[in-house]
Amino acid sequence: MRLFHVSEESDIKVFEPRLPTRKDLNPNIGLVWAIDEARLPNFLTPRACPRVAYHVGSQTNEADKNRFFASSGISHAIVIESGWYQTIINTTLYLYEFHTEDFVLQDSTAGYYVAIKTQYPKEKYVITDLFGELLKRNVEIRITDNLWDIADDVKTSTLNWSLCRMANATPRP
Repeated sequence: MRLFHVSEESDIKVFEPRLPTRKDLNPNIGLVWAIDEARLPNFLTPRACPRVAYHVGSQTNEADKNRFFASSGISHAIVIESGWYQTIINTTLYLYEFHTEDFVLQDSTAGYYVAIKTQYPKEKYVITDLFGELLKRNVEIRITDNLWDIADDVKTSTLNWSLCRMANATPRP
């Protein structure tokens, strides 16, 4: 297993635990967050970029695979708004890879892991071609004028899904 933190910051040396703001987590225990490699594509966009990400899970049926993917060889997709295209082209991301021993699984569907101890990255990777990186990871990239229809559809599917930064999405039509 490999765990990462994705950032637009180029020189993070230390990851200190931060108090969570989510209501389902203890607000008094600081955490360092990481994402597993399987769900890493969900974060290979600029941080503020709204996106709908989905992938095939153990409960996904054939009808949803056929409905939500253009090719049978694809099992992960990212949908972005066309207004973010140029920002994605011009963004560099940094992947900080962690040693895994201090991390515990926080959410298996999302691929989130957390540690309560300060973390020092063991490696840093620079990604200058975000679309190329997604394609290299066999991710279908969809570009649309508005995310809300696909967001509504995917929420009622049997796919595993994530809606990220939707407050930054174009308002519903």
